[in-house]
Amino acid sequence: MVKTYNAKEVTMAAGNHIVTGFADDSFITIETNGDGVTKKVGCDGEVARAISPDGTYKVKLTLLQTSDSNSFFQTAYDRDRETGDGMFPLLIKDLKGGMVFNSESAWIVKPASRGYGKDTNNREWEMDTGEGTLNE
Repeated sequence: MVKTYNAKEVTMAAGNHIVTGFADDSFITIETNGDGVTKKVGCDGEVARAISPDGTYKVKLTLLQTSDSNSFFQTAYDRDRETGDGMFPLLIKDLKGGMVFNSESAWIVKPASRGYGKDTNNREWEMDTGEGTLNE
């Protein structure tokens, strides 16, 4: 069986904003904040497991410095700092493979750093989310 991945068919919606201007290489990273399933082993060898209740995620998004989405995320961050009203739902989809990630609430942790030089640069935005769903 042959399967095809096309980066052009990965979409991200932050609230009602469709994100554009993804970086030229890796552009979305999603990782869980919780510890998943941890274990402890007692002195007698008994094993106890604990399942983390943390269902939140960290999402890193890398955009070209020319992306219009940089303004959207900066505005959301500024609004959050001023009023606490900078959260938005976050949806990431692979149009060939279905929903990848969904959370009803996400927010910008801090603004992307800015670098300027002879060539264009990327800007990395870091978001935290509330409870989320991550699919393969």
